Amino acid sequence: MPSTPDTSAPAPRRLPRGGDLAVVGGRVVPVVGDVIEQGTVLVLGGTIAAVGTDVEVPEGVPVVQAEGRWVLPGFVESHAHVGGHEEGVGWAGQDTNELTDPVGARFRALDGINPADEGFRDALAGGITAVVVKPGSGNPIGGQTVALKSWGRMVDEMVFAQPCSVKSALGENPKRVYGEKKQTPSTRLGVASVIRDAFRDAQDYAARRAVAAAEGKPFDRDSNSEILVRVLEGELPWCQHCHRADDIATALRLAEEFGYRLVVNHGTEGHLLADVLAERGIGVIIGPLFTSRSKVEVNLRDLRNPGLLARAGVTIAITTDHPVVPINFLVYQAILAVKEGLDRDTALRALTVNPARLLGLDARVGSLQVGLDGDLVIWDGDPLDIMSRAQTVVVEGRRVYDYDESLGRGVTVNPYEALAR
Repeated sequence: MPSTPDTSAPAPRRLPRGGDLAVVGGRVVPVVGDVIEQGTVLVLGGTIAAVGTDVEVPEGVPVVQAEGRWVLPGFVESHAHVGGHEEGVGWAGQDTNELTDPVGARFRALDGINPADEGFRDALAGGITAVVVKPGSGNPIGGQTVALKSWGRMVDEMVFAQPCSVKSALGENPKRVYGEKKQTPSTRLGVASVIRDAFRDAQDYAARRAVAAAEGKPFDRDSNSEILVRVLEGELPWCQHCHRADDIATALRLAEEFGYRLVVNHGTEGHLLADVLAERGIGVIIGPLFTSRSKVEVNLRDLRNPGLLARAGVTIAITTDHPVVPINFLVYQAILAVKEGLDRDTALRALTVNPARLLGLDARVGSLQVGLDGDLVIWDGDPLDIMSRAQTVVVEGRRVYDYDESLGRGVTVNPYEALAR
């Protein structure tokens, strides 16, 4: 069953009321549950109202015929920088890393996202309807991630989880950034100490805050500690950038010391510790998989690794780390991982329900179930066939993308025009 959504933070501004739509006659693959031949998915007010073969479509609801096609939930990209690292813009559109403070829990990816970035249109073309945008990996603690839909006119209307998790980095990136500045942290032990000290400060902060509240006294708030306390209390997952096995071991050590919910991000050498990860129930968002071995810590990058992790019992999601790999190539990474040994059903889950569950988003996205958001994609064939194409994309009941055969390209509905009406 979907996990309970976070209700502790103020609800973000939502898109205006979602649309009504029925997709009829397709091969419905809910991901959670059995495949439904000649099935119908009914979306009312942006939410899935019915899934099955005997679904009555209310009068006036637009119908999309999907005979001979596959209907799946929209994919979930669980680690990307779309909108924050804009393509073809240079420094003016680079807002992923605030490289001035190694402890940046207070930084929010939300505040650096441009919905007009071309990457969002590419996401729709790749069947991706939900994206978790994360700060970069230059700081030991990079900041708050945000989950949003791939279509909208302003980020506040696209958001459905803020914060979604907190991003942290081990390994080469932070030691390079601060080593070049001749300041702490310039080594792996320095990076770990910065994270450890920040959590200890947060523990002390929580204790002082509790005393002040009990005594009814005013209390000076600290933006970094406020967020880290939410991690310590289990409310927010800790997304740990780490590639090498020794860095993954450090991530496990820190998580055990402070008791937070760890999700390994990248996990290039995760297969070397697959049994340990499986035993401790630690999921891995693995990727990007279409890159060169550009630095020491990714020397073991291999398309076989997702399968090795999954067969050991590790829950995996697959990521492009866009724009490291173009976001619309997400499904192609899964296809080639299947070629190299990943079970095909696991591959579909690694694009849908697994990333949603790892980040606590499965009450909204990741499968076709009644009550979840009406985000779905109509494919002209099996999405794990490299020749298949996303034909129609629906976000919260709105038909926002169609592939136009006559033009030989996709056409995205302009959200500024559609939502201004």
